[in-house]
This record gives sequence, structure tokens and C-alpha cells, in this order.
Amino acid sequence: MRTTYSSLHDFIRRLETEGELVRVRERVSPILEITEITDRVSKGRDGGKALLFENAEGSAVPVLINAFGSRKRIRMALGVGDIEEIARDIREIIEFSPPKTISGKLSLLPKLFDLIKIPPRVFKGAVPPCQEVVLTGDNIDLEKFPVLKCWPGDGGRFITLPLVFTRSPLNGRRNVGMYRMQVYGKNTTGMHWHIHKDGARHFREHKELKKRMEVAVAIGADPVVTYAATAPLPPDVDEILLAGFIRKKGVEMAKCKTVNLEVPATAEIVLEGYVDPEESRVEGPFGDHTGYYSLAAPYPVFHVTAVTHRKNAVYHTTIVGKPPMEDCYIGKATERIFLPLLKTVNHDIVDISLPWEGVFHNCVVAAIKKSYPFHARQTMNSLWGTGQMGFSKMVLVVDSTKDPHDYPALVRDVLNRVDLTKDLYFSDGALDALDHSSPTGLYGSKLGVDATSRLPGEGDVPAKRRNETVPEEQETLNMVRALSPHARDIAIPARQVQNPILFIALEKRKAFAARETAEIIFQTPGLGAFRIVVVFDSETDVKNNSVAVWKFFNNTDPKRDLHFFQDKLCVDATRKWKEEGFQREWPDELEMTEEVKMKVDGMWGRLGA
Repeated sequence: MRTTYSSLHDFIRRLETEGELVRVRERVSPILEITEITDRVSKGRDGGKALLFENAEGSAVPVLINAFGSRKRIRMALGVGDIEEIARDIREIIEFSPPKTISGKLSLLPKLFDLIKIPPRVFKGAVPPCQEVVLTGDNIDLEKFPVLKCWPGDGGRFITLPLVFTRSPLNGRRNVGMYRMQVYGKNTTGMHWHIHKDGARHFREHKELKKRMEVAVAIGADPVVTYAATAPLPPDVDEILLAGFIRKKGVEMAKCKTVNLEVPATAEIVLEGYVDPEESRVEGPFGDHTGYYSLAAPYPVFHVTAVTHRKNAVYHTTIVGKPPMEDCYIGKATERIFLPLLKTVNHDIVDISLPWEGVFHNCVVAAIKKSYPFHARQTMNSLWGTGQMGFSKMVLVVDSTKDPHDYPALVRDVLNRVDLTKDLYFSDGALDALDHSSPTGLYGSKLGVDATSRLPGEGDVPAKRRNETVPEEQETLNMVRALSPHARDIAIPARQVQNPILFIALEKRKAFAARETAEIIFQTPGLGAFRIVVVFDSETDVKNNSVAVWKFFNNTDPKRDLHFFQDKLCVDATRKWKEEGFQREWPDELEMTEEVKMKVDGMWGRLGA
């Protein structure tokens, strides 16, 4: 039985009943402090708890955060005991074929009746909950809401979990996307829709027609509706229909007061207004889900013509940054829900995994049922040509007998199987707007790794090398420091494999230092067992595999940063300098101020988190 919620309030009650909610009554600032508290909680065991801050400084409105931030809570949000239930529903529709017998047609009726319930419904009451309070003109003041400044380097306060409603002026079809919004003042915000997103396409259509674009923004809705706004749907597929499909019940929608758009009738807060296609303003920087700041740039301006909200409104928000955080669990749900659709285009894929460390656009692991030589390369190219999978920077393909979610086993298998001279495949293409490592924004190189079993026609299986002795860590560190005094630390994440790996944290004092250091190591007796050397900046905790892999995915442009020394490989995962030919601005990592950390330390025992 699918659980449905009438509103965010309904979901909050369920969270509390299940012991998944902590009410924080301590007075806490939305400027950085809520971020620091939530970041600590979300990186705790199993994602911690959802937090309801009841006493946010400067506002009478409570703040809900980390509501989706665990495997249990994302299942609760979507109303299922197992995310695979939704995937199975999608698979049934994809594989549907019309029945030929009377009994078959009769058995189909329940499913048809279920589908009839899916489309959105018009709110029938006198006043929808989202319009219990209506503010226009001088009464509009976005600064009365507890909008977060998430990270110290942010350009201001940002609405981070908005459901942005727009319509195409060409075909009238609706889009609901989630695009961060920097609050500029009482009645204006930025509208940060990436160039690849449907909201940006609607914006371009309005601009070509020289028409002002109406926009409505809902904050805090039935959790299924909020999830649907994040979903990677094809163009012109209505996210509200997806929400109805997941809920097995249509979403009630209410007409806005000042724009010709509809929003969820039970939303907590609604911002109505418009975007002038000819107007832009610098937006950002913003601490993003990559764990780095996305840089300031001109974006459209949203003018608010009305604010409507519930009398007891809750401000629903999130923070993003270095994984794991709340968005990781949302992304994992998407991975499972949309796998059946991905398989319709890539028929031989058995399963996929999007590791947290790859922040969902930097790495895809695909398990395939291999049928012919170089099938893995075909899969890589197919994925790079499929919707938002096209932004993936690295694709690893393994046999269908391998579990793409068992990362330790996967790493061992890949390092024992891959021939560094033959099984790495380079390409070029579109990248996510948040990728900072490529020399050119939005476009760069991609890496495919073929870790599948060889078939006839793919060349000989590499002969197994006699495992050379890999020194112990302290001995290795001493040897590396003797060769490079600026090496700060090392780690050996994989030892008893055909391609042992060495991680080095290096204080980089000159251009191309990573490559030079690796070349010296490869030539040094006693260190020759290492086949792969990955060099990071000195502050990287190389003994934390998750952190190191996250850095590798973020900081590497494959064609530029993978250097081959015969059958050995150096990966330069350091920050790139202009002297190395990198002319773009390299963003800073997210890090909270010591002042805020100390303040939260002092109040931690009173928070109940």
C-alpha cells in the first residue's frame, strides 16, 4: 500500500512518529549556523535525523532540513517500503502490451483505473492552504523568511529547495525544476537555471518572443512533489504527472493570484512573479553539491509580485556540499527509479551505480551483459548520448556478474583486470555546468574504463605479473619524502592487486609538480611495484578513501591529467595553475569558519541533534 501525504506538515508528523525528527528549540542563526549543525548531522551514522529548527533568528517561521537525508527517510518521503517499487511500476508501463483475450482485458482495468487517478486535480475548496495569507505590494518581504546563507563564501542567502514552475510559450507545457535562488532584497532574487535545463529553455523561448516570463515558486510541498522537481525527466514531460504516478493519486493544484500558473494547493510558501528576459544580475558564488563553490555569473532576475503562504508555514530547505549530504539520498533514489527508462535506450545494461563521491555527474558504473567485442565502448558512447547521462565525466563498465554497488570488491576487480595501455578510452563532450576541472566551461574530455572480460577480437588477456613487493606505508612515506621533500603524506589504498595504487598529498610549489613526482617514483627501485600514482594537494586526507576519490573525480580532466609512463599511470588531481595552461578561475573548497564551528561546539549539547 503506497503512503501518500496531504502536505509537508503531514510528512513532518510521520517523521516525528517514526523517531526520525529532532525539534531544535535553541535559538540558531540561518546565517551559517544551521549549515554547520546540519552538515555534522548529515555526515553522522545513516544520515542522522531530520531537523526542525523552531527558533531561527530573524524569523517566526521554523526551518525543516535533512528531511530526505537517509535511506529510510527518502523511502518514507516517496511513500514506499522499497524504492524498487516505483522502478517496477515504471517497468510495467514500459513493457506493457495490449491483452488479446477478454479475461486479459478485464484484468487490465485496475491498472487503468489507477492511471486515471494520476493527472493533477483542481483544488475545489474555497481557499487553498497555500493562500491562507496573501501579501502583495509593499507587504512583500522575502527577508522575513529564514533563508539560509549556507557557506562563508556564498554571495548571499539562497533559497535551495524551490519548486520553480514555468510554461513554454510555444506549446504551453509545464516544467517544474529546482534551481537555486539568491535573495537580493525584499522582492527580487536570482534565477539560476543551468543552460541545459528545461527552465532555461523556456526562458530562451520567451526571450526570442520578447515576452516577459511568468514564474511561480513553491517552497515546501508534499515530499513526492518536491522529489519530482529534481527528477531528470525528458523535455515536456510534466513533473506533476510523475508525482501523481508515484503517489498513485493526482496532485491538487491551485491557481496563483497574480500569474497564470498553478502550484500545489497545500504548499507552505508560494512566490509569484516574473522574469524579464532582457535583465540579468550577478548571482553567486554558491557552495555547491560538488563540495566547491560555483562561481559568480550573470543570471536572470525574478521579481516577486505576490507571496502567499499557510498561516503555520514551515520553510523547507537543504544544504549541499562535500558528500555525504541530503542530496546523496535523493540522487540514489533517482538512480533506482530511472534505471528501467535507461535500459530502454541501453538494452544490455543490467544495473548502474552512481557513487556519492562522483557527485552524480562525474562517475557512472554500468554492469552489462556483454555480447560482442568492444561492447563496453559502445555502452560508454550510448550513455554519453542519453539525456543527463551525457554529462557524465567518467564511465566504468563491468560484467553483469559484478555488483556495481560493492565498491571495495569492484576496485579490487578493476585493478586486477584492467590493462592501463588498452582499456582506457578517451572522448569529448558536454559536461555539467558545475565541472570546474575542464579547461573550457560546459565541455571537456571524458574517460571510459573497460573492466569487462575479454572476448575474441579484443586482444590477449594481459599476462599476470608476478606481484612485486609493495613497501609498508611508513617505509613508502620515507622513500617518497626522500625523493620529494614536499610530500606531506601517502596512502596505499590497494596493495595485493595487479595494479597497486599510491596516493600522495603534495605541497605543490611549481607547475607540473605532480607529473614530475610520479615520474621519479616510477623510476625508483623499491617503489616500482606501484603502477598508478595519484597526486593530490597537500591538504587532502589521502588516508580517507572517500575524500580522495571525491577529489579525483572533481579535479581531473582525463585527457589533460592522466599521464602515461609506458605501462604506468600518473593522475594529477591537484588544483591547476595558470602556468599549467588552466586559464579559468579554480573554485575554493567549502569550509566553515572556525568562529561558527566554535559557536556550534558550545551549543551542541543543547541541540538534541
